[in-house]
This record gives sequence, structure tokens and C-alpha cells, in this order.
Amino acid sequence: MSETVRTHLRVRASELVGRNWLNTGGKSLDLEALRGKIVLLDFWTFCCINCLHVLDELRPLEEQYSDVLVTVGVHSPKFEHEADPVALAAAVERYEIHHPVLDDPELDTWKAYTARAWPTLVVIDPEGYIVAHLSGEGHADGLAVLIPELIAAHEAKGTLHRGSGPYVAPEPTSGTLHFPGKALYLPAGRGASALDETSDAGTAAGAATHGSWLVTDTGHHRLVELGTDFHTVLGTYGSGIKGYADGPAAGDAATAQFNEPQGLVLLPEDVAGKVGYDVVIADSVNHRLRGLSLQDGKASTLVGSGVQRLLETGPARVDEDAAGFTGRLSEHPLEVSLSSPWDLVWSRKLNAVVIAMAGTHQIFSFDPLTGAVAIAAGNGLEGLLDGSAHEAWFAQPSGLAEDAAGNIWVADSETSALRKLVIDDDGTLTVESAVGKGLFDFGFRDGPAAEARLQHPLGVTVLPDGSVAIADTYNGAVRRYDPTTGTVSTLARGLLEPSDVIVDHTQSAGSEPLLVVVEANKHQLVYVPIPKEAQQVDEGASQTHRPKSPVAPGPLELTVRFTAPTGQKLDDRWGDPTQLKISSTPPELLVSGGGTSVGLLRTLELSADIPEGVLHITARAAACDGPETEDGEIPDHAACHLYQQDWGIPVLMQDDGDTELVLDLRGMD
Repeated sequence: MSETVRTHLRVRASELVGRNWLNTGGKSLDLEALRGKIVLLDFWTFCCINCLHVLDELRPLEEQYSDVLVTVGVHSPKFEHEADPVALAAAVERYEIHHPVLDDPELDTWKAYTARAWPTLVVIDPEGYIVAHLSGEGHADGLAVLIPELIAAHEAKGTLHRGSGPYVAPEPTSGTLHFPGKALYLPAGRGASALDETSDAGTAAGAATHGSWLVTDTGHHRLVELGTDFHTVLGTYGSGIKGYADGPAAGDAATAQFNEPQGLVLLPEDVAGKVGYDVVIADSVNHRLRGLSLQDGKASTLVGSGVQRLLETGPARVDEDAAGFTGRLSEHPLEVSLSSPWDLVWSRKLNAVVIAMAGTHQIFSFDPLTGAVAIAAGNGLEGLLDGSAHEAWFAQPSGLAEDAAGNIWVADSETSALRKLVIDDDGTLTVESAVGKGLFDFGFRDGPAAEARLQHPLGVTVLPDGSVAIADTYNGAVRRYDPTTGTVSTLARGLLEPSDVIVDHTQSAGSEPLLVVVEANKHQLVYVPIPKEAQQVDEGASQTHRPKSPVAPGPLELTVRFTAPTGQKLDDRWGDPTQLKISSTPPELLVSGGGTSVGLLRTLELSADIPEGVLHITARAAACDGPETEDGEIPDHAACHLYQQDWGIPVLMQDDGDTELVLDLRGMD
């Protein structure tokens, strides 16, 4: 074991308490049953993109150390919908989680381990003691060092027990679609299946006349082209095997591979003719944009190195934005790092594909003709802040749509908000919010937009009258925002996690318009009429169910603990490689100590006049791999890593409250 592990006080791990267990064959687990194993607790919630990243980071470690490592997912819900056990079971299936999951809806285990952020990782040694407490993502390299140390130490002590773990696979489900993500209408003549010689003549004729629908069959890691009845399969793209490969994508001979594809956009015909592909795909877990030619059925990579935009190679700088750059990102699009691209739309004003970059809380752009990739809006901090593009905050943007004026509407899921990118004629972008209050405010309420509430929306489209329809995912509804009156109403409800909504383009002239809704948890597309009289719903406004930290007014000493993993060194080539950025809601809560500066220690001054609020804290630290040179410097070729975590800490003012706040970016016990 490392010196850090050996010299700290040994703290016994708390018991695992919750409502139910998944992936255990119906059995309940406790720490005594796991004694002798290295236990990795993953505190997660299925709305959180960083939590989904961690699931993928942990998979290689789980496979490599399957006989000694037991991962236990502790599901600690942020949103009300996530506390639904049926929704949780669907999420465990959707994300192919192959370890036990504890359902902790009351946050009992979350509180016992003093978790303050999603995701949080806690490592427990084979004797039941906590040895590491980690916040955020990007800790796989450190765990890859720590786990062998624990194995060696506990094999020597005789306290390590090898053998299979408690995971029991659930019964698989089947169907044409499996948790579909997004859909795209292909007009007559653009869809390749109408020309497929193997297609039924009537089906081909129908597709040629009415067009078809291309769907990201996310759970099957492929695309499916459907007829307008949503049942007839006109073609498939991708082998259906989770992975990454370019090449032939159409039909049974496909070798191309995708990994949880999400958003789709059809390029204008003139652009498609020049670049040689028709559709751009947000290949979310591969962290790439892929191209699909509907003429020859081939897939290609357009943007993305495949390295998630958190671990940068080369010098690590904490004073850059979360993506590490501003403006144009690279001379070559295949050298750019992306992070969970989730949706796409073509912008007429920018003459480019606009990308909802969920993983970095930003909006990117991609010009297919030049290959230029740029950050269009968002500084990478997670939250809701309007203003100029480079100052704005987003929180996991997941849906995009362009209106008649050329502005882009954004479903900003983690703030339960509807945002808008206003694009001036000169290309200047400004961010505005139409609906939504902040990271911890949600609900199901119609009425004036300032009081209206959504719950984790993932899709958005512009209706023929200029109003905006929203796939209000966790409310199981389609909502409508009217910019003219500034009000929100409900168009439909009773849906199972609608993830996208699109205006139907296949209706004849004069007929009532319909919406096409991707109903992810029912594995289908459905038509939904647009009612003339929208419903009025008020089921209240809510806030995330998290304990408030009692703090005393006046000085608050903030410490963020960070220990570089074994084999890494803090990168101090350009000064202090750590940084804190702090603000509050309401702003009056923070008398002093806000703003951005280097270091992980800060004295805040809290107002005695504000009874409660939220402290927004972002910590960053940069560390690099490899042995030091003889003069103690980091080699120029060393791979460097940017560690970042955003916290929203609800606080309650009490005279006898805490005067210190300690957070772990990467803490070792």
C-alpha cells in the first residue's frame, strides 16, 4: 500500500442501507458478506452525465479484477423521478450495469458516507476500512494503482478472498428498439432504404413517397430506419455490437460499430454532396461525431480522438475553460477531444452543425466543409447563467432545435431549463433562459414561465406557430412554451421517459399537425396530436432532496483535499496547478471570498441576513504522469490530467453551525 493509505486513521465503513437491491438475484447484501473483497462504492444518479462516464471508466477495472473487486452502485437520486424503482431498474438495464446496485431513495447511505457530489467513489479494503474518497470522474488511473497495492497488502496479510462476486444478471428484454434516443425525418429521396432491392415493393414505394424515420437505437448501439408506421424496418446501420469501427454500416454485412448513439442531423443536400455523407451522428460514449452516407451505407469518423474531454495530453492548465481551449479547438477535427455529444442541429446562420456537448456543459460547432470545430457557448461550468456566450453556464445540454429566426433552443437537462442561443447576423451568440431556475429546482407546473417547472428535459422542437415543444423526460410529458405570452402548458402526459420530440413532416396539407415522440422507456416512437387547448398542470415545484449543511454566518474556511495518484505529480510549470471558482445562490449569501483564484483553500464570508442558499464550488487540479527528470521537472512528453468537480452545497444559516467545510476532489484516508 502507498504511504498515504498506511499513515492515515483507519475508519470503518458504514453499513449499506436502502430500499432494495438490483442485480443480486433478489438477495440483500451487507458489508459482512463482502468482507475479503475490495469494495468500490459508486454513488451515482442516472440523470448525471459524469456518473455515466464513471460507469464506463470502471468497466475495465471490474473486468480485470473480477475475482477481488466488487463494485456496488449506490443510487442516490437527485430528481423525484429517479426515486421511482421502475425507472431505476430501466436505467440499470439501459446502461448495461453489471454490478449490484443499492436503491437508496432516502439518501441514507449517501449521508452515512458524507457524499456531497455526484459521482462520488469510496474504496473499502478487504477488512472493511475506508481507504479512498474520490469526487467526480477521471479517477480510473489512480484506482488502477491503488487496487494492486491493496491486493498485495491483503494477500500478504491473508485477508483477501478471491472468487466470484455477488452480481446476478437480470433477464434480458427483446424488441426492435431498445431505449431509443433521438429520431430524424428523412424526406423522400434521402433515405437509402427506398432503393434497397431487398425491401418489399410497397414498403419501398411508401418510403419513396412519404419519407422515413431514422432512429438512434441507443440500447442496441445502432441506427434503425423505420417506415412512417413506426413498425416497418426499412434498414439498419451498424453491427449492433457495442464498440467503435468505421466502414460498411448497412444491413447484415455491417461491420461499423457505435456506442450508445444519440443525436442525428441531416445535412443540407448541397453540403452533403460536397462532403460525401448525409447524416451526422452524436456517438455519445465513443465521444465522437460520425458520418453516415445513405447512398453507400458507410460510416466514417468526422470529429473526435475518442479520448474523453477530461484527460488532456500535454501540459495541463487549470486557468483554461473546462474544455481546455476557447475558439477553434484544433487544426484537425480528429485531434479534438469531445465529451458525450448528445444532440445535433444544423444552423443556417452559422452554416454549421451545432452540438450539445453534455459532458462539458457546453455548445460546440462543426463546419463539415472546413472541418473546423469550435466552442460556440458555455465556459464549462455547470449551472444556469445567462449572458455572453463565453460567460454562460449550461448543465448537461441534451436537446437542440432551430427556430424560424435562426436561433437555437436548448433543453438544458440538469437545470430542468429551456434555454435559447440568440445568434446575431454577425454570428455573435448570447444565451437566454425561458424556463428554469437552477440546478436543484424542478417540478411539474404550468403557467407563467418564471414560475413554471420542468423535470430533466432531453428534447425540444419548434412548432408551426413558433412555440416550442419540450420532451419533459422525467415528468413523462410533452410541454409547450409560448414565447409570445411567456407561458408554459402541457400537450401530453403519461409517457415513459420521452427523450425526443419532432414535428411530423409526413401529413398532407391541411391536416392537423402531429408530434413524433421518442418514448425511450417503452422502446418505441409514437404520434401525439397537438391539442388546440393545452392542458394546465400544477403538481408543484420541488427542490433536490439533499440535506442542507448547517453553517455559521461569518467566516467559513473552505478546504478541498486533493492527492495526486501514485505515479503522478502536480503540474506546477506555470504556477499553482489548482484552482477554486466560487459563487452563491442568491448572490447576497456570499459577502466575500467569491470569484476565481488559484489554490484549494479559501476563506468565505457568509451573510447573516440570508437564511439559506447554495454555494457553487468548482475545484480543478492538474497532474502529470511519469517519473521526474533529474532536475525534478516533469518531462515534456508526459501525459497530463485535469481533475475537476462541481459542487452545489445547500447551506442553512445557524449560529452554532460549522465554520469549516472540507470537500474531497481526491482524498485518501
